[in-house]
Amino acid sequence: MPAGHGLRCRTRDSFSRPFRKKGYIALTTYLRTYKIGDYVDIKVNGAVHKGMPHKFYHGRTGRVWNVTKRAIGVEINKQVRNKILKKRIHVRVEHVMPSRCNEEFKLRKKKNDELKSAAKARGEIISTKRKPEGPKPGFMVEGHTLETVTPIPYDVVNDLKGGY
Repeated sequence: MPAGHGLRCRTRDSFSRPFRKKGYIALTTYLRTYKIGDYVDIKVNGAVHKGMPHKFYHGRTGRVWNVTKRAIGVEINKQVRNKILKKRIHVRVEHVMPSRCNEEFKLRKKKNDELKSAAKARGEIISTKRKPEGPKPGFMVEGHTLETVTPIPYDVVNDLKGGY
């Protein structure tokens, strides 16, 4: 008999609760506030069957486009053949967690603002653009002598006499 291809097929491990994380869902899951434009990671909680997204979206990162009473609307890119579609799905808050994908960008933005304000106080103009790492500086190796290597000439005549 062929394998079934239902909504939850092949989700035995991905939808199961982690080790020592079974039981009640933490209250922070429900008390977290999401705003439109926030990045969220979809991580399906197998204990809650309502508002569960399709297995394709498990582990994907999307952007919040709508906030309702118990769920949030998430916009996710999905590749279908040769095009990328923006899919809009509503997911319950139990299956969503805030993403850390733009955390580094926010920290860099804050640091750059501080650098710019400090430079403005001094009366300077600075560039906060990221620059690629250039080539490493050259150096001289000292304390070694040069050794010339020459190949040993190959003698065909002597080689044939001994071989056969």
